[in-house]
Amino acid sequence: MDLTLIVVLVIALALFFDFTNGFHDTANAMATPIATGALRPKVAVALAAVLNLVGAFLSTEVAKTISGGIIKEGDGGVLITPELIFAGLIGAIVWNMVTWLLGLPSSSSHALFGGLIGAALMGALLSGAGENPVDFAVVVSKVVLPAILAPLTAGLVAYLATKLAYAITRRYDGKPDGRDGFRHAQIFSSSLVALAHGTNDAQKTMGVITLTLVAAGLQSSSSDVQWWVIVTCAVAIALGTYMGGWRIIRTLGTGLTDVKPAQGFAAETATAATILASSHVGFALSTTQVASGSVIGSGLGRRGSKVRWRTAGRIGVGWLLTLPAAGAVGALAALIAGLGPIGVIIDAILGAGVIITIFLLSQRNEVSASNVVSEVADSGRAVKIKRNPKPKKGKVSK
Repeated sequence: MDLTLIVVLVIALALFFDFTNGFHDTANAMATPIATGALRPKVAVALAAVLNLVGAFLSTEVAKTISGGIIKEGDGGVLITPELIFAGLIGAIVWNMVTWLLGLPSSSSHALFGGLIGAALMGALLSGAGENPVDFAVVVSKVVLPAILAPLTAGLVAYLATKLAYAITRRYDGKPDGRDGFRHAQIFSSSLVALAHGTNDAQKTMGVITLTLVAAGLQSSSSDVQWWVIVTCAVAIALGTYMGGWRIIRTLGTGLTDVKPAQGFAAETATAATILASSHVGFALSTTQVASGSVIGSGLGRRGSKVRWRTAGRIGVGWLLTLPAAGAVGALAALIAGLGPIGVIIDAILGAGVIITIFLLSQRNEVSASNVVSEVADSGRAVKIKRNPKPKKGKVSK
């Protein structure tokens, strides 16, 4: 197959992954404000789309981690070809679509890493290379450890922030508690999460495309991410975000705990702070895991709130399976791609078939903007707090 053609196919597939990343991760920023009624569903996803677009232009540190850190290239590693990257992307996209169908907020980042690692390992096996093609030290330090520590950190911050918010707004006789104001604050905090998501997740596709250009000899490995790569990836993730990803929004917004405005504000603030810090140091963090940890932490922080641990357990299982499952699909796709141009065509046909099948299955139980918060009865009014009655004359409130 002509090199230029396969490079174009890989870039197109990478942008489609970026698109799936967008609708898969919309929930990270907008699930809680939609659940509390702070924002209408369609307004929320439109706002998230714009801010993801802006955030994609703010940093390229994560892109550099992906394009030149995880996979060992050349001597002591494996010859990364566009075919292997193509196979890795198929693994990531298939897992993203499966978890979207199930409504599981899994990590698009880990799906991408898993797909690329599986394809690289299969590529080394097929080529007879004796060396390990994956720099597992980088995987552990910049992928695995952040995956463990980030949700715990975000959850702890959200727990403390929720406790503080409720302590500051304690109710007093004759006075409102002020918590309804958190609904308006959520617009700011959720916007910050969407902006942070753009600084982290859009860069992962930038890194993949840059890796493809380097592998094809069209760019030096020491060069920065090209401007057209930044622009196209920003637009792709923004369009995907605008599509909504309503299944995962419902799980994260109402499936883990019943979110009140103060909780939502605390969770979103903790999520944004964690993601922005990780983007600054180049950690390819899973925004989904951070957001989920923050929601759980906020649920534990509000007295009387219940965390649905069964749902949390299902999400946890999805996290554990993401790397190996995407890696297995990526390895299988790389094995087929090893057949040559016909193998790439077979991969494309099989991948398209899986995607179309999943989409058709989703139509049997469609979740959209009109029913995404169906489990919350009139959330807009549910969070309004009336003034406590004034004490009657002659009685002293205690």
